Amino acid sequence: MKTYVVGGAVRDELLGLPVKDHDHVVVGATPEQMVGQGFRAVGKDFPVFLHPETHEEYALARTERKTAPGYKGFVFHTAPDVTLEQDLVRRDLTINAIARAADGTLTDPFDGRGDIARRLFRHVSDAFAEDPVRILRVARFAARFTDFTVAPETNALMRRMVDEGEVDALVPERVWQELSRGLMEQRPSRMLQVLRDCGALARIVPELDRLWGVPQPEKWHPEVDTGIHLEQVVDYAARQCCDLPVRFAALLHDLGKGATPADQWPAHHGHEGLGATLVKDVCARLKVPTECRDLAVLGAREHGNVARALELRCNTIVKLFERSDAFRKPARFLQLLQVSECDARGREGPGGSFRDAPFPQRDYLERALAAARGVNAGEIAQACTEQPERIPELVREARVRAVREALARPDERDEVDEANGTNERNETNQPAAHTPGGAGAR
Repeated sequence: MKTYVVGGAVRDELLGLPVKDHDHVVVGATPEQMVGQGFRAVGKDFPVFLHPETHEEYALARTERKTAPGYKGFVFHTAPDVTLEQDLVRRDLTINAIARAADGTLTDPFDGRGDIARRLFRHVSDAFAEDPVRILRVARFAARFTDFTVAPETNALMRRMVDEGEVDALVPERVWQELSRGLMEQRPSRMLQVLRDCGALARIVPELDRLWGVPQPEKWHPEVDTGIHLEQVVDYAARQCCDLPVRFAALLHDLGKGATPADQWPAHHGHEGLGATLVKDVCARLKVPTECRDLAVLGAREHGNVARALELRCNTIVKLFERSDAFRKPARFLQLLQVSECDARGREGPGGSFRDAPFPQRDYLERALAAARGVNAGEIAQACTEQPERIPELVREARVRAVREALARPDERDEVDEANGTNERNETNQPAAHTPGGAGAR
């Protein structure tokens, strides 16, 4: 009976990265022997055990055989005579198929160390094609290891898997798991690029894939291409260490631009409303958690109104708070401001960069929300017992006054409401704060 550390722990150690978890392969043992030594069985599909002291995972060396489409269609075989090399050959990439013995000796039958030196993602064998989750894993690894590239033969194999429908057999929960993990890596845009290069993104999230090639006005979007804009936005969110709901909402905020009439491009009238509907569809299909779904819908619908905050009247700002449920969920509204800031600053191209442009809307709306939330609605209700039907109107008026005072806009007339909940403006009429010159620049 011999044990080896395998997979990510060995890979990260060779890369000089911190090692978080250790996975072990056990050769020459039976389940009964493992239990007899105090290990606790936890594997459902094949024998995996937890060490009695460290609680790290120890899996018996195994082989596998494909029996059905998708990532669950496998039959596993474990026995004391399964060798380490037989176990390693079933792994996805050569850099993950290296084993370290207790004395430090490395077993590397597929030149994983060479591919680490070459900064290359290369599949171990054609068995890679039997598990479509591996396409998602390679894309996620690309977002983490930003100087690695996918080997041409591996990309060709992934494309063949897509063409043969393997990706279509993925269950939504697994797709979301891998996409969400990739969004939390160093450069999420690389995950998108890998998925697009092999054609998988068009099968998993076609609403997102169609945004590459959709033009935007160069004055406000020097990157022009909407897909490239999304790459820059999610990377900016990653640099700011935003949490998952913000990164996911940033990824989908412009989804509606792929649904606007092509004969009107580069303008995208009404893309916010279209985008909110598409985001709901994507989230339902991928079974996205509620927290991520709700912020993504809010971001798609309201990011244009947040961007124009300096131009909105105070009563319009209060209505924005009401639509966003900001009085009950102020923390989520602050996340919306993060999404909008990532959108504003994720714009770089030959014509300029907005990365360091001012974004006063965030502080502006934070002050306004704090003032509006400071209104004592209960006190107003108690003073209006004879006309309870007027309570909502009086509370709103008090909130508008509080916002006006907080924003130092005492002379504003609030009879006219400039926003109706969705941005119907042309993209060429973006707010001044989106330009590198800041407020007042056009």
